[in-house]
Amino acid sequence: MITSFQVGDIHVGSGDLFLIAGPCVIESEEHAIRMAEIIKGVARSLAFPFIFKASYDKANRTSIRSYRGPGLKEGLRILKKIKDEIHVPVLTDVHETADVGKVAEVVDVLQIPAFLSRQTDLVVAAALSGRAVNIKKGQFVAPWDMRHAVEKCRDAGNAQVFLTERGSTFGYNNLVVDMRSLAIMRKFAPVVFDATHSVQLPSSQAQADDGGPAVSGGQPEFIPLLARAAVAAGVDGVFMEVHDNPKEALSDGANALESTKLRGVLKELLAVKKALAEAHATP
Repeated sequence: MITSFQVGDIHVGSGDLFLIAGPCVIESEEHAIRMAEIIKGVARSLAFPFIFKASYDKANRTSIRSYRGPGLKEGLRILKKIKDEIHVPVLTDVHETADVGKVAEVVDVLQIPAFLSRQTDLVVAAALSGRAVNIKKGQFVAPWDMRHAVEKCRDAGNAQVFLTERGSTFGYNNLVVDMRSLAIMRKFAPVVFDATHSVQLPSSQAQADDGGPAVSGGQPEFIPLLARAAVAAGVDGVFMEVHDNPKEALSDGANALESTKLRGVLKELLAVKKALAEAHATP
């Protein structure tokens, strides 16, 4: 059963469509603030509710040499500044139960990364913080099994939980999205579709012999297509990593949406949402 709730002024699970967006990782204070301003400007002009997302630490990077972020203390300082000065709700992921308390003091939504979606102690700690919890479905988890992750939150006394689909492992270095998963998971929690991680080609250069860091590739040209399909399937929100220069991004640039394309994509999503509403209203 879906439980609707609010994150700031955003109604999660109410039927309204909302956006979670931002750079994959905090690259600098200046860049994070600039991206928050850009995305907020586009979203506000379209009356599209918006939650800013960026990570203070990407603890699950493929290579030890990959950039992880500014760390907990500096990252939370930047996220708080964005929340206070840009006036948008903020989401970030947590990888350690020890971080939950400090992160919950700043952000509006605690995100459980896909690789950690079955980590009971982390999920329960996030739930006990009292903040909304977004659990990303593991690439290795069946959609119906995400019910158990939701129950961990609710059994801890927190019904403010939603799930995010980010694709399933399909052989090596590839992901696919089973659109049925969106309807399956929405039977027991609001659902968000991650349109950018779903087009990722994980660790696609990990086997390279040049000695360079293993990095993931991506097919960003399919972001709009999959996002439209997800909205047509009835999701509550859309998650997109957005960057003003994806080629120079310090994390996940290969599957990020270029910020200049955001308005066009969001307009298409609103058009799909409107068409569905009109079809349902027609006898």
